[in-house]
Amino acid sequence: MTTETREPRRPRGGAAPAAPARSETQQFVVRGMVCASCVRRVEKALTAVAGVERASVNLATEEATVVGPPALAAFKEAVSRAGYELWLPDEAEAGAARDRLEEERRVEYRALRSRVIVSLGVAALLAAWMPLTWLFPDLHHSLRTGFVHTAFFALALPVQLWAGWTFYQGTWRVGRHGSTDMNTLIAVGTSAAFGYSVVATFAPQIFAGIDGIEPAVFFDTSTAIIGLVLLGRMLEARAKGQTGEAVRALIALRPHTARVLEDGEEFEIPVKAVQPGDVVIVRPSEQIPVDGEVVEGTSAVDESMLTGESVPVPKGTGDRVFGATLNITGLLRIRVTAVGADSALARIVRLVEEAQGSKAPIQGLADRVASVFVPIVFLVAGLTFLGWLLLGPEPAFTVAILNAVAVLIIACPCALGLATPTAIMVGTGRAAQRGVLFRHAEALQQARRIDTVLLDKTGTITEGRPQVVSVELAPDAPVDPDALVRLAASAERGSEHPYAAALVREAERRGLALAWPDTFEAVAGHGIVARVEGREVLAGNAELLAGRGARAETRGATRLDLLAEQAAERGETPIRVAVDGVAAGVIAVADRVREASAPGVRRLQSLGVEVVMLTGDQEGPARAVAEAVGLREYVARVRPEDKARLVRERQRAGHTIAMVGDGINDAPALAAADVGIAIGTGTDVAMETAPVTLMRPDLLGIASAIAVSRATMRVMWQNLGWAFGYNVLLIPVAAGLGYLFFTGLLDVQEVPRLLQPVFGERGFLNPIAAAAAMALSSVSVMTNSLRLRTARVDG
Repeated sequence: MTTETREPRRPRGGAAPAAPARSETQQFVVRGMVCASCVRRVEKALTAVAGVERASVNLATEEATVVGPPALAAFKEAVSRAGYELWLPDEAEAGAARDRLEEERRVEYRALRSRVIVSLGVAALLAAWMPLTWLFPDLHHSLRTGFVHTAFFALALPVQLWAGWTFYQGTWRVGRHGSTDMNTLIAVGTSAAFGYSVVATFAPQIFAGIDGIEPAVFFDTSTAIIGLVLLGRMLEARAKGQTGEAVRALIALRPHTARVLEDGEEFEIPVKAVQPGDVVIVRPSEQIPVDGEVVEGTSAVDESMLTGESVPVPKGTGDRVFGATLNITGLLRIRVTAVGADSALARIVRLVEEAQGSKAPIQGLADRVASVFVPIVFLVAGLTFLGWLLLGPEPAFTVAILNAVAVLIIACPCALGLATPTAIMVGTGRAAQRGVLFRHAEALQQARRIDTVLLDKTGTITEGRPQVVSVELAPDAPVDPDALVRLAASAERGSEHPYAAALVREAERRGLALAWPDTFEAVAGHGIVARVEGREVLAGNAELLAGRGARAETRGATRLDLLAEQAAERGETPIRVAVDGVAAGVIAVADRVREASAPGVRRLQSLGVEVVMLTGDQEGPARAVAEAVGLREYVARVRPEDKARLVRERQRAGHTIAMVGDGINDAPALAAADVGIAIGTGTDVAMETAPVTLMRPDLLGIASAIAVSRATMRVMWQNLGWAFGYNVLLIPVAAGLGYLFFTGLLDVQEVPRLLQPVFGERGFLNPIAAAAAMALSSVSVMTNSLRLRTARVDG
């Protein structure tokens, strides 16, 4: 079970009420579900528990997500009353639950395979009798009443009671609580065919009196239906296993041991025993076991297993590394920062699993239909039986039984239940392989509609690691270049902005000793004001210096303006610095454009998406970067609060907006956008705000996110169209529409021989064909979803 705690809301005004039970997001494994009706039943049972705000159940993952108090015993009792089994946390912790579930699925798959082999083997043996009746009619006639039917019964009985026992179990689980599901349809349908055949075998005079003719038996029908339905479930189980391959592949990346350095000695210990603050040694060609920071050594690290980026990333002292990535060339000493559930890999797995367990909004229609599907099918089957019994051709009773059985068997709530969850599972897994993490299915559905992408420049289009490229002094500067850099860098030590980090790195490169600012104030969109060693330092744009009264002689002011303009024309950002109220100089900072930015912009434009860059920089640097990556539109001198405003303005104009950013100041815009996309190398605030995270910092990932969303939604609509269309079209055919078509519309006395295996001689749908169609329906939905594993979603 995974848990995310949320603080309860306090009413406005008055004293705080007695503390209610805290609300948590909890996930459980639910066993025994087979169709969409089961999903609705479990959701209703969980929602009825006191305090539960909402409950969502996923058929493909067999998981329930509940938002409410941790009433574990009540949840288990509610699910049990509905006819299913819920695993409590003490029975199955996160890793153990997954392993136990996989093992149970393997056991179930082997059992299904045995039942399928026996059922279809018996069905084939019984069906083989038909050609013999054509070749040796006299032998058939002489054996029919004495031996053949009894032999058929002996062969079919084990199939009905052993292979078909799972349907009776499922029927009892829900039936004792007054409910029905797909098991009920199959159990009633096969029992009707089997029971009719038993009576026809041992008391044929009963039906002879009803229909006036010697009755036939349908043991081959009941055995074939059971075999084909079980075959469908077996193929479905196999496909379900394949839909979760992406998560299993991520989990398999987890290293098991780490080499820890302690008192100058190396010890190899299990990863779960490693603690934050430990130092681990990683040699070339070894997997990095934990998240951490390099404290010694340089190397290239293959992070493709997490980000999808195949090019190794250079790492050195101070750089972050992540567990499960591969150290390629050098020896690294790494100080551990996160292990276990706090590691990047664990967070990725958690995000993917949460997304796979969530529901897309379009699933709501299927859920509403599923809630009444089985009762409606029973009603249609009952009306079919009565209609053909009263109005049908002879033998009316036999025709009525077979048509009712065909209706019960061909109805397929499975396809409705699997249509969207399987597509979400495969789609989110495919996205994860491309370095794109969707937090929930709603974001996956919404991303397909994106028509405008707003990009923050620093750290998104550019590398986010700017460097100082020049330091220029004003003619009357009260400091020298080193002192200017030292004061500016000391002042900026309180800022999280990438330009502040660039100044600090430049001071360190020059070997300057930095001081901590005595006071610090960030002026949004303009710069910073600080006091360092008793001196007032301003660092920012011209408006900041003018607003704070920083003075410069005319010649000096002209010189500073010229230097700033020249830097801007080169695509650099000029940072004006004033010391003790005197304009002292300009420090030019440049941030290199990422190699993938221009291809990413072109790819987004090819998808019909408008791309707009937002930056707090001046017009010159903004224009230079926009031209470098091929952007037609950009907005310069944007303050943090302006980003959210720009998002809302374009939304009001009818656009679906994606906001892409990596900093704390991007969080409001990320939250305001229709789809917020955070760069994974950015801050945790941005990643927690955004429903989509890119694990590698390039714009091609945005194109991949949109492409995955569009491909997944196409598959969802195809699945839903097939699931609804199948049931809407074939249930009437099973009810006898084929007979009316052939004898009424076409006015033929006998169905063409080619169609007789499906419609018989008179146009009534063969229940065996109905079973095959039902099995094909759910399997086709799974297979269609699995196509996403190879869909082209490259950026």
